[in-house]
Parts: sequence; C-alpha cells; structure tokens
Amino acid sequence: MAASAQQTAPQTNGASPPPKPIQLSFPLPHALGTCIYLHLTVLTTSIMLFLTSASSDSGAMPAALGSFVYAMPDRYNPSQPLSTPLYTLPSSIDFTTRLAKVLARKTGRPVHVGSSISFAGAGGGGSVEEEMAGFREIVAVVVDEVRKARNTSDG
Repeated sequence: MAASAQQTAPQTNGASPPPKPIQLSFPLPHALGTCIYLHLTVLTTSIMLFLTSASSDSGAMPAALGSFVYAMPDRYNPSQPLSTPLYTLPSSIDFTTRLAKVLARKTGRPVHVGSSISFAGAGGGGSVEEEMAGFREIVAVVVDEVRKARNTSDG
C-alpha cells in the first residue's frame, strides 16, 4: 500500500492546536529598571495569565512562585465576579485576586492568574499609587491582547 505524500498534523477529536502564548514585558510605571513580564494564553473559553517582575539589580535571583487565583464572571451579578484562590502567598494574594476579578469582569471569560509581582523595587518602595499604576497597565495590556485574539479568531 502506498504512503500518502502529504503528511498532516494529528488532531484530537477534531480540535485545533492550542494557541501560542503571548509573552510580553513592559517597564513598571514609576520604577526605572524594573519590568513586568507577562505570559498570556488566550483560549476560546478562558484566559491564563502568569506575571512576574524583575529589576535590573536583582541579578539571577529566582522569583517566588506567588499566588494563583481562578475567577469567573457571575451571570447573576456581572459586576461581582467569583474567585477562588488555588495557591496563596500572603505577599501577592490580594493583588492577584483583584487582578483576576477585574479581568474576568472586563473580558467576560474565566481567568487563571498567577502572579509574583513585587512593587518593592519601585521608586516609592511600592506605594499604593505605584501598585495601582502597574495594575492599570497590566489590565490595559491584557484586555488589548484578548481583544486582538478575539478579532483574529473571528476574522
């Protein structure tokens, strides 16, 4: 029996291959030399986001794992998404939970967020203003990337 001249990638139950993760970095607002690193996977029905930060003076020091939170939109109360911490680290659980809830509300999709971001290297030592500026920047970048992925899959 002759072999087929054209090889195709195997598919499982007709599913297409998973999308490639989006990896970005951008400077932390109000902190020279500190960057936020973002690893985003936009799936058809959910979003996975992993975040960390590193400063130029931290060298090759490994980052802590951070917290991991699942959040999903509440169809009965859309302004208050539901969330569940899956792994907690006291230094990052509040930020990670707030971020997961905001992203679930803004995208309308369930999200998994892992974050080990530290604002201690910021100019003011991690003030509320610096943390909120970083938070707003992360939300803007992720929502924009999700919108791009949605437009690409629709078109």
